[in-house]
Formats: sequence, C-alpha cells, structure tokens
Amino acid sequence: MAAENGDMEVKESTKKQKHKGKHDKPKPWDEDPNIDHWKIEKFDASWNEGGMLEVSSFSTLFPTYREKYLQEVWPMVKSALKEYGIACELNLVEGSMTVSTTRKTRDPYIIVKARDLIKLLSRSVPAPQAIRILNDEMQCDIIKIGNLVRNKERFVKRRQHLVGPNSSTLKALEILTGCYILVQGNTVAAMGSFKGLKQVRRIVEDCIQNKMHPVYHIKILMMKKELEKDPALKNENWDRFLPKFKKKNVKQKKVKSKEKKPYTPFPPPQPPSKVDMQLETGEYFWSNQKKQAKKWQEKQEKQAEKTAENKRKREAAFIPPEEPKEQNAGTSEVKSNDVAAMAISIKKKSKDLGKKKAYENINAEEYIAASGELPMKKKAKRV
Repeated sequence: MAAENGDMEVKESTKKQKHKGKHDKPKPWDEDPNIDHWKIEKFDASWNEGGMLEVSSFSTLFPTYREKYLQEVWPMVKSALKEYGIACELNLVEGSMTVSTTRKTRDPYIIVKARDLIKLLSRSVPAPQAIRILNDEMQCDIIKIGNLVRNKERFVKRRQHLVGPNSSTLKALEILTGCYILVQGNTVAAMGSFKGLKQVRRIVEDCIQNKMHPVYHIKILMMKKELEKDPALKNENWDRFLPKFKKKNVKQKKVKSKEKKPYTPFPPPQPPSKVDMQLETGEYFWSNQKKQAKKWQEKQEKQAEKTAENKRKREAAFIPPEEPKEQNAGTSEVKSNDVAAMAISIKKKSKDLGKKKAYENINAEEYIAASGELPMKKKAKRV
C-alpha cells in the first residue's frame, strides 16, 4: 500500500511539472517590419459566403422628443444599413428602434455596429454623424454620468465645466482626442478610436467626480502631443515633463450652530390671555361705561402725543442751524498770524534790499576819503 501511495505521488508530481509557454516561440511574422499588426483590415464578403446561421437582433427605446427627428431621418438610416445587409424597424407606438440580421448579412460584427448606431440615435447624436459608426475604424462609448453625483445642482455645474463657455472646452477635447463628443442629459456619447475613447472617459469621470478640471487635462494632452513629435523621447517616461496639479481644498464658511437649550420634559408656560390680564388688573369686573371711558382716555393721550410730535417736526424747519464758532475763531487766528508773519518777512526783505543797493552805489574815492577821516574824529573825541 505504501508503495502504491508513493507511485501515485510520483505520477501527480510528473503531471504538475508541465512546461508552460512551450508554444510561446518567436514567429517569423512577429518582427516583420512590413506587417502592421494594429491595422484593421476591411471585411471582405468572400470570407463568409454562407452568411449567418441564426438571426440576431437588438432593440432600444428612444425619448418622445426624438420621435419627429427619427421619422425624418429614418430613410437615410435604412439605406445605410441596407448596404451591409441589416434590416431596421422604427416602432412609434412602443417608441423603439430594432435592427436584425438577414440572409444577405455577411459581416458577423456589423450587427454590433448597428446596435451602437441605434443607441447613438436615441442619445440625440445627429444621423450623419451616427452612421459613421458603421466604419471599422470608428468605435463609440456612451458614458453614464447621472449616478456619479447625488446633488442635482452640483451635477449641472460640473457638467457645464465639461462643456465650457460657448462649448470651447468640448471643442478643445474633440481636437486633442480626435473624438466626437456630445453631452446630453445624464449621458456623454463619444465616437472615435479606442485610444481617444479611453482618454474621453477618464476626462469625463474626473470632471463629474470633481477629481480634476477638464482644462488641466487639456494642458496635459497638449504637452503629450508636443512630446510625441520628438523621436528622442519616444521610449522614455514623460512624467517629468507633465505638470502635476494638486487639488486645493477651499475653506468653506462654517455654519454657526445654534446653542441647544437643555431638554425639559415639561412644555413651556402658556402665555397669559387677554382675559387673564384683565382679571389681574381687575378691569374684567368694570362696567361698560368705565371701560369705554378708559379707551377714550387712551385714544386722547395717543392723539396728544402724535400732535406734539408733528408740531415739533414742523417747528424744526424754522430753527436756524448752529454756526461752527470754534472753527471760525481758529481760522481767524491762523489768518492773523499768517498776515503778521508775512509783514515781518516783507520788512526784512526790504532792509536787505536797501543794504544791497547802498553797497552797489558806493563811490571808491568817497569811501577812501571817508575811511581816512573817521579815525581822526575818534582821536579828537578822546582828547
């Protein structure tokens, strides 16, 4: 028994020790530069001459406001699908569009493309643009954004960020991603290549979830476009060139919470009624004559107050305003001081001017003669 158990274990170990990836050998066409592995070849009817074995069909509902437009455009849609052997039906009673394969259908994937076509038509995409989805290189993505935000006002505001002023943000995204984008209600319909659709989905979700504004995504995409042109940076990491945007938390105003009063099981005291107040003052037991007399007296008092107030208002118009005496006195003193100072300065200037003129008019001979006579007079005085 022990030997048998040992043999079983050996067999299990040999079964487990299988060589993985033995078929992953390099193929001669893997490294052939003439073959484009990413190219999508156009479908040829000769690849599937027998046609489809089963009938496949898809249907979708459309809103009532699209009914009139779809009626006008349906012949165009029908003729476009007829080329690929697809039958289509517009049911106005149920409000639905149906596409299905026929005996003439050869391309097995065209029914999926037809399904995308009716989806785009129901999401308000124009018919000429939606028919382009039947091309092999064109793909579509319908992004649901209605359930990403609960608050409706916030959702509308963020959706407007995606569109931008005069649809400028949306146009920039269409140019950079190479996709057609349509924002309608709770969905965003996009048409383009797989790479572009991936970028559009990320931008839309980041915008609605308030992770990053579309303008920042546009800046990053513009920088990537420039980096793609440089062959030296083709195989390098571009993170060092791309800008890094940090989310700033804007401080919101704190709502002042009202102080909660201490809980009491008893209700607040009932305010006294008119009858209770009359009972307290004893007015309740007065006669009607006395009550009327009191009312008349109160009325007369109110009238007297009113007349006095009106009289005071009328007399206020005849009272002259008080003149600012202190300010005038101060200004007059300042003016008198200024005049005195000016007079002193003028006298000083006239004195200086007189001296200057006297020095200028002195004759040299007279000055020498005068200077010779002056000391003699002084000596005479001393004697």
